[in-house]
Amino acid sequence: MRKNYIHYALILLFFSFSSLHGQDFLVKGKIVDALTGSPIEAATIYAETLRDSTLITYTITNSDGVFALEGRTAYKKARLAFSSNGFTPQIREVTLEPVMEIGTIKMEERVQELDGIDLVGERVPITVKKDTLEFNADSFKTRPDATVEDVLKKLPGLEVASDGTITVNGKEVNQVLVNGQVFFSTDPKVATKSLSKDVISKIQITDTKTKEQEFIGESGNGETKTINLTLKEDKNKGYMGRLSGGYGTDDRYQANGLLNYFNDTERISVLGSSNNINNPGFSFDEIYEMVGNSRGGGVNFNRNGSFSIGNMSFGFGEGIVTSSTIGGSYANQDKGKYKVDGNYFYAYSDSYNDERTSRENILPDGSFFTDTESSFVGGTISNQAAANLEFDVDKTTRITIQPNFSVNNTNSSNLENTVSTDEDGNLINDNSSLQVTDGFQRNFGNRLEIMKRLDSLGKYVRVYFNNDNRVSDSETSLNSERNIYGDDPSQVLLDQRTLVDNSNDNYELGGSYRQPLNKELYLDFRYSYEKNEQQNQRTVSDFDELTGQYVYNMELSSDFDFKVNKHVPEVGVGSNGKKLRFNLRARLERNRLQNEDFIQGTSFSKDYSNLLLSSYANYDLGNNKRMSFNYRSQLQVPSINQMQPVPNVSNPLNIIQGNPNLDPQINHNFYLNFNNYNWRERTGIFFWANLGIDEDRIVSSTTTDEDFIRTTTYQNVKGNYNGAMGINYSKQIKKDSLYTLKFTLRPNASINKQVGFTNGAQLESNSFAIRPSAGLLFNYKEMLEIEPEYTLAVNATRYNLDNVEDVDFTTHNLSFKLTSYWPENMVWGNDITYSYNGNLGAGFDKDAIFWNMSLGVQMFKKKATLKVLAYDLLNQNINTRRTTGQDFIQDFQGTALRRYFMGSLTIKFDSFGGSGAPQQRGGRFRRL
Repeated sequence: MRKNYIHYALILLFFSFSSLHGQDFLVKGKIVDALTGSPIEAATIYAETLRDSTLITYTITNSDGVFALEGRTAYKKARLAFSSNGFTPQIREVTLEPVMEIGTIKMEERVQELDGIDLVGERVPITVKKDTLEFNADSFKTRPDATVEDVLKKLPGLEVASDGTITVNGKEVNQVLVNGQVFFSTDPKVATKSLSKDVISKIQITDTKTKEQEFIGESGNGETKTINLTLKEDKNKGYMGRLSGGYGTDDRYQANGLLNYFNDTERISVLGSSNNINNPGFSFDEIYEMVGNSRGGGVNFNRNGSFSIGNMSFGFGEGIVTSSTIGGSYANQDKGKYKVDGNYFYAYSDSYNDERTSRENILPDGSFFTDTESSFVGGTISNQAAANLEFDVDKTTRITIQPNFSVNNTNSSNLENTVSTDEDGNLINDNSSLQVTDGFQRNFGNRLEIMKRLDSLGKYVRVYFNNDNRVSDSETSLNSERNIYGDDPSQVLLDQRTLVDNSNDNYELGGSYRQPLNKELYLDFRYSYEKNEQQNQRTVSDFDELTGQYVYNMELSSDFDFKVNKHVPEVGVGSNGKKLRFNLRARLERNRLQNEDFIQGTSFSKDYSNLLLSSYANYDLGNNKRMSFNYRSQLQVPSINQMQPVPNVSNPLNIIQGNPNLDPQINHNFYLNFNNYNWRERTGIFFWANLGIDEDRIVSSTTTDEDFIRTTTYQNVKGNYNGAMGINYSKQIKKDSLYTLKFTLRPNASINKQVGFTNGAQLESNSFAIRPSAGLLFNYKEMLEIEPEYTLAVNATRYNLDNVEDVDFTTHNLSFKLTSYWPENMVWGNDITYSYNGNLGAGFDKDAIFWNMSLGVQMFKKKATLKVLAYDLLNQNINTRRTTGQDFIQDFQGTALRRYFMGSLTIKFDSFGGSGAPQQRGGRFRRL
């Protein structure tokens, strides 16, 4: 037996060594239009093997039609193919040489679609259209059981982070569609982690568009990207599904399932999941799907705990979450007539979290310290439904309706103990409290939009109506004991009940009109009216020991009606040129705030008028280079909680009261970026910078008395800003079908200034951080994948007070992921992370090694995987962090999911049929 293994290893080593000694080749030439002689930009040239049409390498032409196809292969001959949108494809069989000049290739305009030519087009690895980059999924080799996420990692210019976040040359993908329609949710991970690569034909990448831009045929602004997955014709009828279940130590468990039914344009999907490992349950990764959330990854995860999809929440944000959900999704369309999709989810979750914080509170003449320990448990039951309905009344008119509805029931209990000491360690005060809350929320929203094109030059009109109606009720019981020590000791006992009935109704009516000035330049006129009304009844009762009953507390109760009316006229000018696209808008926001409190007998009204500007510009530099600039100013009106002058004593150590004299906050945001991808060199570079300046920022203003009891209100202040800049560089190297190597370098830096007030003095903190990061993705013959990444962060915070020490610290984060698919049908995965935080206080763990390992066996032609997983193998997972502000430095540690072992079984099943033509290799070509 041992000899057989040695023999097999020698054979594998021989073929690997032979492949490594393939030859380099370079093919140069130019592609032009046969009729006009003009160069064809973004034409695709690719080389494939004669034996099985495996892709060797590819490139595209530049603005002059010139190309240089460079690669390395062990084969002496290859097939060269030349393709461009709207032209007849051509091929040539060649003997590869180190340098080959093939001259000018003349391509004829495609007059008629031929079956044979279509078959060639199906193999084109990349097609560059007007505003769409299209990849052929079959041209990029992956393991047989790969998901869409696996093939995305192979595409040039695309990066998939460990949490599933996708970027295209630095721009984040904010939605993934299937056949142009939403798949359960716009969250990209739901589709990329659950759909098999085998059913995907094309992967199309475009700039994300608004409904308005989709209708008028305008390109997106380029700030975010959309991926559309088109199904293969023979996969458009049938069903596919996956089931997974596992059980482990400490009673850890997980179960999930997904079923998709396709019938041409119609799709019906059902999913369900249940687990107690902080997992959304929608991932079917063959290696790591039983891994709970420990570092903030997953579907819209909050930090180290809860996660959400749309308005549906799982957990409360920290700790360990047990969740169950079931949902369904439906989509259908008839081009030119209608497009509909909708979904419904039911979810239940509960979570618990024990945490402790150590906080230094900065005062103008010193500091004091608070240490808090808390224990939290809570649960949520959620129902959520949403739909998108588009109807084309005729070729020029579209009606869109987007309703959404959710109902949530929540309950929570939080036990907290806080101790305050002075700089010498003397006990000043303490507080123990138990707060129990039951809540109910109901939300209904809808958007109705009617758009009509008035001519073929770009003139159109649009009207819309939005409503958002929310109800939120809660009942809270608070028991606390506050003790003050020192020369004048005292004790305050609190047994209090609070009932809150809150409703918030928001309505918006608006319209826009576009007047083209020529083929590129246009004027926009917009107007919107928005009405918001918030009614809140807050009834507070204190327990009276003499009567044994709860007595109404009028001072802390409120019954107010808060109204905001907003008028926004807007005018803009823009251009949709081939090279330059820009838009400059000016809008006048007129807000009127009115508040009346029927219990306290107080009322106030405020009027604000603010002129705000916004603009963006995108300039196409050619050869896939683009530069863009964005500026936006936004108005943030004070909330009723920031303005209502009624004390909130839910925390007896920090009493909060609003300020009715607040002005609105204006945020100025600047964004600049440049990106370029060199298809020949497989290198991409993306530079970005942003700056945010807050005018009249609303900040807390705290007064601390001699017993360290704080009273907090709000006021406006100038001087707050934040900024960041960074570079993202990537390089991909592919050698035949032997290996793929992708290297990324992501250095960035940030600055932040926070201004606040304590005891009448202005406190400032200036923070600066540098975070270089480097990553590598190496894949060898789809048998071994290695993915190391290292991030260093150097942080510095400076305060304007002489009595406060500056804060300087360094963090390290080193991750290493190794996945092996050898020997055949065996899958071994390792995900290791080392983290170090050099500035946590005494008593907090500064570093840890987090290691997940799995070993799986694929059975029944890879339709099933039997697996054993070890989570946090070294039992070192920690949940610690340090945060700083203008008046505090705080260390935190909370409950973390710790080591467990789990065994699981995953089953995949599918059945497809229908009228789709079977896949073929070859066909009729036009030869040179």
